[in-house]
Amino acid sequence: MRIALGLEYDGARFAGWQTQKDGSGIQDAVEAALQSFIGQPVAVVCAGRTDAGVHATGQVAHVDSPVQRDVQAWVRGANRFLPHTVSVRWARQVPDDFHARFSALSRTYEYWILNDPVRSPLHEHRAGWVYRPLDVSAMHAAAQTLLGTHDFSAFRSVQCQAASPVREVRRFEVERLGRLVRVRIAANAFLHHMVRNLVGTLVYIGVGRHPPQWAREVLAERDRAAAAPTFAAGGLYLTRVEYDRALDLPIGSDPSVPCLP
Repeated sequence: MRIALGLEYDGARFAGWQTQKDGSGIQDAVEAALQSFIGQPVAVVCAGRTDAGVHATGQVAHVDSPVQRDVQAWVRGANRFLPHTVSVRWARQVPDDFHARFSALSRTYEYWILNDPVRSPLHEHRAGWVYRPLDVSAMHAAAQTLLGTHDFSAFRSVQCQAASPVREVRRFEVERLGRLVRVRIAANAFLHHMVRNLVGTLVYIGVGRHPPQWAREVLAERDRAAAAPTFAAGGLYLTRVEYDRALDLPIGSDPSVPCLP
């Protein structure tokens, strides 16, 4: 039976999703917990391989179980063996042709920025920090110029292994919530470091180094060197992965982190 799992995790102490030789990947923790639960090794495939330090409130993964278990038992059983920084939020049996990555229709990330003159220990590894005042209206205007289907080569990591740099950005919003700024972006898929590179460019615009139209100019360059540096990983959250509604899978949620007041 193929099982889909909804995952939430604090990525601060992990080397990212993908399995590591030293066992420091989130995938390692999840596979170890599931092996303890069902008594056999299994492979876990996720919707989006988040980087080191990146968090998730709406990650989705699938696993092929060699044994029968009640669906709800997957939540309780896995969480019994998972570290406190990772939890299974829900489990559903899905068709054998379901694939957590390739069946996904869209993914949504949020990036949280602490915009305050003084850094906050409570936001360490939970939000990026910008001490200069940010013009959120300018950042939002810049984000709107990037909506649609484009070649995002200027915002992909040099290590990116994607076959094509073309992605469709369907939603891109920037808003202020007190001393925090939230960047929310939804696309059919993302390139390696794409969100963090986009955020870095928006921050340059927000502090007044460039006008909003600069974002579109960078996009047209198709050159990573034209964009701003990659922003810190700690403020990034994978919040939602959407699939065909007929599957009736739960949709992820916004970060509800106590240290994001």
